[in-house]
Amino acid sequence: MIATAKIQAKSKVIWTPHPGSQELFLSCPIYETLYEGTRGPGKTDALLMDFAQFVGRGYQTEWKGILFRREYKEFDDIVEKSRKWFPRIFPGAKFIASKGDYKWIFPDGEKLFFRTAKKVSDYDSYHGHGYPWIGWEELTSWPSDDLYIAMLSICRSAHPGMPRHYRATCNPWGVGHHWVKARFISPMPRGVVIEDEQGRERVAIHGEIWENSHLLENDPEYLKNLKAQTGAKRQAWLLGDWDIVAGGMFGDVWDPKRHIVQPFDVPRTWRIDRSFDWGSARPYSVGWWAESDGCDIELPDGSTKSTQRGDLYRIAELYGWTGKPNEGTRELAVEVARKIKAYEANLSRRVWPGPADSMIFDTDNGKCIADDMANVGVGWKRADKRPGSRINGWEILREKMKNTLSGEGPGLYVFDTCRQFIRTVPVLPRDENKPDDLDTEAEDHVADEVRYRVLAKGNYYFSHTDLT
Repeated sequence: MIATAKIQAKSKVIWTPHPGSQELFLSCPIYETLYEGTRGPGKTDALLMDFAQFVGRGYQTEWKGILFRREYKEFDDIVEKSRKWFPRIFPGAKFIASKGDYKWIFPDGEKLFFRTAKKVSDYDSYHGHGYPWIGWEELTSWPSDDLYIAMLSICRSAHPGMPRHYRATCNPWGVGHHWVKARFISPMPRGVVIEDEQGRERVAIHGEIWENSHLLENDPEYLKNLKAQTGAKRQAWLLGDWDIVAGGMFGDVWDPKRHIVQPFDVPRTWRIDRSFDWGSARPYSVGWWAESDGCDIELPDGSTKSTQRGDLYRIAELYGWTGKPNEGTRELAVEVARKIKAYEANLSRRVWPGPADSMIFDTDNGKCIADDMANVGVGWKRADKRPGSRINGWEILREKMKNTLSGEGPGLYVFDTCRQFIRTVPVLPRDENKPDDLDTEAEDHVADEVRYRVLAKGNYYFSHTDLT
């Protein structure tokens, strides 16, 4: 590829990248590249210039790109910045903002489209297209990688020697925090190339506000505003920290040092039960719970710990995913039930049927998921899904987490072997339009199953002799 350090019109330099992450992003030879980090290093400018550096290189109409956001209103900042730079760099460039079209047309025929896409079915509108350059602004605003992966198929060109770039920007914040972290951050340190099983390469480049000397000099209040943020948002926006509890429902009441515990032998006097959220195309989740009767427990290090009556310990889980965030295994109900039976056979303890998503009791041609599982020997009780129960469940769960921190009531604890709870629940974001609820597009299946359990009142679910 041709890497340019400066964007210029004739001999006059119009725009030049900041030393550091902007230069690295513009010159990166890796096909799939994420530019992430704090707020303020100039990620949006760099994304626009990554496309612009190949305008006027002789590719003419063959060089075309598409930049995605979820809503057209989210393009306001991008359009403003592009209008600031493009006409100065490319005299004669025109921006079209008519209904149904939103694009730049450059003097040699190159085009950059601004388009919206929210869900994987939106890919159908682009099937068969070909764009050698594709960009995603604020990648963590997409709840899963379904659409992002699907669009990889249209990043292509038959033109010989044509560069191909699949580019994205984001901060460590938002509903898609999980999957972006899993794809770009967790596998390798920033700047180290990740190679998948097909040999395709991707890389994350980290940027920080300290690199943007122009912003710091011209708008010192911006940095002060970032420093004024609190909690996880401050960690994300000021430090670019991906190890945060991002976005919100449980961030202020979750402390892994207090809530996550090493497994111990559950006292025989404690009741063990399970809860269940069904899923097929999306993951299902089974959680096993031990509820304390208030006795002391012996910890793995030989010490003892006092518990409160009603303390809930998540001691095990079964999660039906492919290893890809929010993608289910499509197992049959009887297959799931057999896995549950196999685990409980090794417990050598009675396991009481707990609450399950009420949809498993819905009948179709006289059959239902609950009956299929009961035929294998796994019974359930209907979860509380009355009007208002969802919001109430999150509040009870928050209260139990808070009690763990304060010691002022029954708390909630998680064995460190329950990796899916630890991976998904603490970082779940609130719904922007309904702040007392979770964003339902996030990977919330474990959380739903946990909500069913904390809503269970007293022994209501455990008052009968049921299938185990």
